Amino acid sequence: MPARRIIPCLDVKDGRVVKGVKFRDHRDAGDIVEQALRYREEGADELVFYDISASAEGRSLSSEWVHRIAAVIDIPFAVAGGLRSRDEASAWLAAGADKVSINSPALERPELIDELASAFGSQCVVIGVDTYSRDGDYFVQQYTGRPDRSRDTGRRTLDWLREAVDRGAGEIVLNCMRNDGVRTGYDIAHTKEVVDAVTVPVIASGGAGAPEHFREAFDAGASGALAATVFHDRLIAIPELKEFLATCGIEVRR
Repeated sequence: MPARRIIPCLDVKDGRVVKGVKFRDHRDAGDIVEQALRYREEGADELVFYDISASAEGRSLSSEWVHRIAAVIDIPFAVAGGLRSRDEASAWLAAGADKVSINSPALERPELIDELASAFGSQCVVIGVDTYSRDGDYFVQQYTGRPDRSRDTGRRTLDWLREAVDRGAGEIVLNCMRNDGVRTGYDIAHTKEVVDAVTVPVIASGGAGAPEHFREAFDAGASGALAATVFHDRLIAIPELKEFLATCGIEVRR
């Protein structure tokens, strides 16, 4: 497997980076460009930017701030937020994004995945899934950026992700909602079952609180580990995290 990736996640609302707990009670975490520059300097492998309220509000993110980010960093980054058409994806990629990530709009119209993969290649198409445990299984949540609109789709997470990959998605970001922001560790069992169920890279997301949690995610087969709180609040430094992972025998970019 290629070197494992450390990926800070930057949730965006009203043009600012924010952070919540279990997708609620968001607090301000800084300027988009300043945070992007900081993580680039600290050695992040990639970045992900989510306009968290775009889908629920029926709009797409502005390519203006995608331009601003692309002008100052030289590491790959993905953007997400209300993408509903090939033309919107083209504008985001032209603005400098390396990948586009889709979540709720793909659930609204799964054919969107096919269209994006055909136009831009699977390597550009990331499926984000907000997954929640219920009755001994995991189900997909939709419109999670707005608590007043968030809803259970009734679709099993594994069924949806297999369909998304069959349609051309090239990567999965697995957002485990019960673990989000609580720093008790990733949902390792769920991560492993998703890794075993699909043929594309899986990024673990939700729950990182210590370097050991990243190691556990990689031991479960994750290609990358995404985190926000521990990086935004400087609880874990990326260079030291990579040193720790290397001592565990996990290949990382140094």
